[in-house]
Amino acid sequence: MAEPESTVVNPSVKQKDPSKALVIAVTTRAIFNLEEEHQLYLEKGKEEYVRHQQANQDRPLPPGTAFAFIQAVQYVNKKILESSPAEEDLFDILLLSNNSPESGVRIINSAKHYGLEISKFCFVSDEDSTQYLKSHGVKLFLSADRTDVCNALRRGVSAALVFQQEVQAPSTPLRVAFDGDAVLFSDETDQIFREQGLEGAVQYERAMEAVPMGEGPMKAFAMHLGKIHKKFNREECPIRTYLVTARSGRDMGIRAIKTLREWGLAIDEAFFMDGAPKGPILAQIQPHIFFDDGLHNIQGARDMGVPSAWVPSCY
Repeated sequence: MAEPESTVVNPSVKQKDPSKALVIAVTTRAIFNLEEEHQLYLEKGKEEYVRHQQANQDRPLPPGTAFAFIQAVQYVNKKILESSPAEEDLFDILLLSNNSPESGVRIINSAKHYGLEISKFCFVSDEDSTQYLKSHGVKLFLSADRTDVCNALRRGVSAALVFQQEVQAPSTPLRVAFDGDAVLFSDETDQIFREQGLEGAVQYERAMEAVPMGEGPMKAFAMHLGKIHKKFNREECPIRTYLVTARSGRDMGIRAIKTLREWGLAIDEAFFMDGAPKGPILAQIQPHIFFDDGLHNIQGARDMGVPSAWVPSCY
């Protein structure tokens, strides 16, 4: 597969083997707050946008929703290399941009200003930039564009839509929260719920209790994250993972736990909300990112200041 039109390798960051690293691709609008610039692009066109970016190339962009998540990921790399300098199972961060390299100088300078360890800056002119994700071994893609996210999901890459918001997450350890159905797990039970209601879903779960659930769109990323998690003992691990699901623990929790066990995926804490709002518990967890397929849950998390990423249904 062809490489992006222009890939700028960051010489100050050690390049990693994508077959071993957990590669995360993040777009410029996910990691930086570019809402003002994006509005300029929509209203006045590409040429004015490029002029603006070039004129402000030495002015750092403000942090965006995924910024704290990427910083926390860097902290995990630091802790891994402190104990094992030759370790290759690390996080690797790529930045994907629809800017030209000329207008992308501000993006590179911003990353340098904040000390972000981005290994490659990929400037892509193609309408569908997600065609390059697989060639880079990307395991997670974060974007502010729904079309890009759906294209990535259809290509089999774990992906989520990031909404711009103010984020004040503590820097360490890395905390990642997942919804269950249609995120970690398949949406099979959600479909039963829509067709037969809660009682039908409960009966289905009881009948299928011994059968692991199917894989959801974020399972592959969660498994790679779990692999890094296992490198540490529990007390010293710089990663915390959470399951925050609308399921009830009494009627529908057993199958979820059995599925995680079957996958070999260790989750530090599981919260079975039984339909209650997720925002308050997420405010206590303070994750660097929360993945959910329900926009009402995303909004509830955002209202609590929790950085959230929507996993849309792209049928």
